[in-house]
Amino acid sequence: MDNILSFLRNRCTSVEEIDEHTLKSTCRLQDTLMDAVVEITVRLPDLEITDVKGEVYQSCRKECRESADYLRKITGVRIGPGMLKIIKGLIGEISGCKQLVFMVEECCHGVILSFTKESLVDAPRPRDIEEAKEFYAEMVRENVRLYNRCAAFAPGSSLVEGFDLQENS
Repeated sequence: MDNILSFLRNRCTSVEEIDEHTLKSTCRLQDTLMDAVVEITVRLPDLEITDVKGEVYQSCRKECRESADYLRKITGVRIGPGMLKIIKGLIGEISGCKQLVFMVEECCHGVILSFTKESLVDAPRPRDIEEAKEFYAEMVRENVRLYNRCAAFAPGSSLVEGFDLQENS
């Protein structure tokens, strides 16, 4: 029984309104191999990244322990169409740590999804299960960034049953 592999991961992304012109998005990752945090500050309304901080507390990969300083290269990038390609171009190759790049992307997605919150709060609450499934499936089709961002919209969930990411991207 000594040879059983054990792996545990927790990842959380949160967005906080600092003031009427500033949002802060934080992604925290803790797993068996890594413990890190990435934080971006975004200026509204143009969604420009004004500050980026990252810290790797623990990692089995040297590249990740040494990559947090590279994150500042995305300062000035605007969150919106094409941002993932820009982020990967600026820090993806030089950092050597895909997890940190992914965490930056998660922070950006968190900012975008924070504007979706009102839509979810104001969404009708259909009484019929099939009607509810179709309503939320349509919401994901209209905003593909919702897909796989929470358990409700994760692959295998009945709310996104039959959803094909390839046909909707």
